[in-house]
Amino acid sequence: MVKKLQVYKCEVCGNMVEILNDAGGSLVCCNKSMILMSENTLDAAIEKHVPVVIEKEGKVIVQVGEVEHPMLEKHFIQWIEVITKSGQVLRQYLNPGEKPVAIFKFKGDIDRVREYCNIHGLWSNK
Repeated sequence: MVKKLQVYKCEVCGNMVEILNDAGGSLVCCNKSMILMSENTLDAAIEKHVPVVIEKEGKVIVQVGEVEHPMLEKHFIQWIEVITKSGQVLRQYLNPGEKPVAIFKFKGDIDRVREYCNIHGLWSNK
């Protein structure tokens, strides 16, 4: 059973989907089952992946890791998202060469923050 906010990836073409509502069935792409991405929360790598959240002046600033993650053509953070306790999802896409930081303006309580590294996968702060 697929569940809301799960992220799946096709191992053939790289397509990714985020589930919008709980439902049955399975996800298939390129004639193969898509892989459920688990949210990693412990970082043993040299590059830090766990999102760090700073809240100030009505903004949520998310930086990837306590040590800045590389943002190279072959190794970078593709997106950062904030999931609120009310179910709102705020996402910012990043490109190689940019800082691994996203700034969101909203009011509300944060459930968790996630980011996706094109090499090391999905990471969460919870």
